[in-house]
Amino acid sequence: MTLHRITITVNGETELVDVPSSMTLLQMLRDKLVLTGTKNGCAAGECGACTVLMNGEPVNSCMVLAVECDRAEITTIEGLAHDGQLDPVQEAIIVQGGVQCGFCTPGILISARALLDRNPDPSDYEIRDALVGNLCRCTGYLRIIDAVKEAAAKAG
Repeated sequence: MTLHRITITVNGETELVDVPSSMTLLQMLRDKLVLTGTKNGCAAGECGACTVLMNGEPVNSCMVLAVECDRAEITTIEGLAHDGQLDPVQEAIIVQGGVQCGFCTPGILISARALLDRNPDPSDYEIRDALVGNLCRCTGYLRIIDAVKEAAAKAG
């Protein structure tokens, strides 16, 4: 099996990683870098549990090959908090009770952070649209939407 050496910045840290051609970004994050916050929900790009930021844009990491990430900047759920301080969207989802089983939460938080980065004052419609690719079977979404609105209000 041929390995490809890639240089990738994950959560601000530059890594040199040897990956096979068939390894997904999700597999690399979890298996090579031991960043297990990003979840493998469906492995088909349908549930959003594996969402990470790639060069500032949300992507389903199960659908991106690791070799495509050479020189990319990746942010995972582990990279949202800084200096022991949770990201405002992480704090808000806790306060609003938008977490139940928690499996979908990392992808939802990454999608919400991407939305707030490009639109600090989103409408309810814009929040729903940004989260459309993230499936949650527990919360019913209302508390998640309220959490995104609370995070936006605190930032504004």
